[in-house]
Amino acid sequence: MSDLFTEPVLTALIAGAVLSMMPIMLAALGESISEQAGVLNVGLEGMMLFGAYAGFNAAYYLHSSWLGLLAGALGGMLAAVVMVVLCVQMRLDQIVVGVALFLFGEGVTSLLHGAQFGTDYPRIGDVVELKIPALSEIPVVGESIFHAHPIVYIGIALVLGARWMLKNTSLGLSLRAAGETPAALDAAGVDVTRTRTLAVLACGALAGIGGGYMAVISAGTFTPMMTQGAGFIAIVLAMLARGKVLWVIGLSFLFGISLSISTALQLAGIRISTDVVTILPYATVIVVLILFARRSYLPSALALPYFRGER
Repeated sequence: MSDLFTEPVLTALIAGAVLSMMPIMLAALGESISEQAGVLNVGLEGMMLFGAYAGFNAAYYLHSSWLGLLAGALGGMLAAVVMVVLCVQMRLDQIVVGVALFLFGEGVTSLLHGAQFGTDYPRIGDVVELKIPALSEIPVVGESIFHAHPIVYIGIALVLGARWMLKNTSLGLSLRAAGETPAALDAAGVDVTRTRTLAVLACGALAGIGGGYMAVISAGTFTPMMTQGAGFIAIVLAMLARGKVLWVIGLSFLFGISLSISTALQLAGIRISTDVVTILPYATVIVVLILFARRSYLPSALALPYFRGER
C-alpha cells in the first residue's frame, strides 16, 4: 500500500484527475448558470455529445485543437437553441424537452459518426501542452497541473469569472432574479425571456466545450455515447454547489480523482476488479449526495416557465 504514495503514482493520480474533471467542471459551470436563471437543463448530456462530435470533426479536418474546442462550443450552443425555443420561448416542460434532447443527441451523433466513418475510429494527433516554467518543476503537482493544455487554465478562469459576474454585475443580478423572482425582474423592466436565453446559450457553449475537450484533448477520438453520463453527473454537481460556482471546481476534482484512481492503483501494483473501478465514480457521487443533498440549493423558480402577468 505504501507504493500508492510514491511521487510517480501521486503525479499520475492528480494528472488523471485534472484530465477527467475538466469536461465535468465546464458542463457543471454551464448548468449552474442555467439553473441560476431558472432553467433546469436535463439535456446537458446531449449538448456535450454535440460538442464532442463537432469538436472532433473540426480538430480532425482542420488540424487544430483550438478550432476543435471552438466548434464544440458552437455545437453545444446549437443544441441549446432547442431548449431556448421549446422551453424558454414556448414554455414547454423543461424536463421532458431535456430528456428528448439527450436522446436526440445520442442518436444523431451516433448516426452521423456511423455514416461518416463506419466502424473506423480515426484519431487526432497529440495536442500541444503548455509547460509553465518553474511551477512545472514542483514535485507531484508540477507535471500534473502546470504541464497541460491551456484550456485547463482557461476553464479555471471561466469559473472564477462566472463567480465574479454572478456576484458583482447587473447581468449576474438579472440571472439570479430570473431564477428566484422572475416577476420582479420583469417589473424592473428586464426581459426574463432574453435573460434565460442568454443563460441557456452560455450553458450550451460550456457543455459543448466540455464535450469537445473529451473528444479532442482526453480521448483524441469520438465514439458514440462517449460521455457515459457525464452530463447528468454535472447536473448533480451543479445542484450540490448550491449556487456557489467555486464549489464546482472542488466537486469536479473529487469526481476526477475517482475516475483516475484505477491508473494510480495499476502503477502502484495493486490489483482491483474492473467492476469496482467502473462503479467507483458513481458510488462517489451517491455518497456525496447522501452527505450533502439536504444542503443543496435550488432557485425557487427553477424549471418553472414564466408567463408574464402571473405571480
